[in-house]
Amino acid sequence: MSSASKVWFITGYSSGFGLAVTELALLKGDKYPDTLLVLRLDVTRSEEVTKAFSAVRDRFGRIDVFLSNAGHDIISEIEGTSEENARNLFEVNFWGASYVCKEAPIGGRLIRVSSMSGVESSPGSAWYCASTCVVLCFVTIVEPGLFRTVLPTVNMVTEPSCIQRPSPSMQFWWDMFSDSKIAFNGNPVRFAEAMYRLASLKDPPLRLPLHQATLEALRGKGRHFDEIADWWASWSEDVHLKE
Repeated sequence: MSSASKVWFITGYSSGFGLAVTELALLKGDKYPDTLLVLRLDVTRSEEVTKAFSAVRDRFGRIDVFLSNAGHDIISEIEGTSEENARNLFEVNFWGASYVCKEAPIGGRLIRVSSMSGVESSPGSAWYCASTCVVLCFVTIVEPGLFRTVLPTVNMVTEPSCIQRPSPSMQFWWDMFSDSKIAFNGNPVRFAEAMYRLASLKDPPLRLPLHQATLEALRGKGRHFDEIADWWASWSEDVHLKE
């Protein structure tokens, strides 16, 4: 998709963040159908990823910005999640992201939409947290907080509790997703505007926190790491080779 002087390639464009960025990019540049190419793509299939990138290059000649946005979530206890669902989650959220990272053109801007869950794990979402955390060192990642997209209602796999009475923290998580309009207060349009700005930065960050909840999680994690380092510092005083 061509927006002004940029050609965007966006996965997961049909809803949520991807749709918001697609609409903004088209608003900034020329209109459909001259500048929009819609492709069917399963990011878990490397051969489809390769074909999709080739199709975009054939149509527009280049790719300036790739927004890797395909992903979904699982709500369940660790021990209550089926291996099939857990593996499928990593196929999309990790391996799908890794396939597009390998295909993304040199010199272009590659942005991966991750989550604040990669910073701070949550009860009932451990598998999702792990799948978002594992991409932190790959490319420029965006760590959105509680934005109101279709993730809590559509792009979500839920499994019944494996215990008779879930823990209070797990129950809180279930309740939050059952009334997502209250908890998920981020505006996807503002997210899209941030992605448009990020695509033009000369020196982009490796990590971009985006939501007050993400900022709080990062600051809390930083304080936690400082406390750990200070508390256990004495254990590292005499572990080096004597040369």
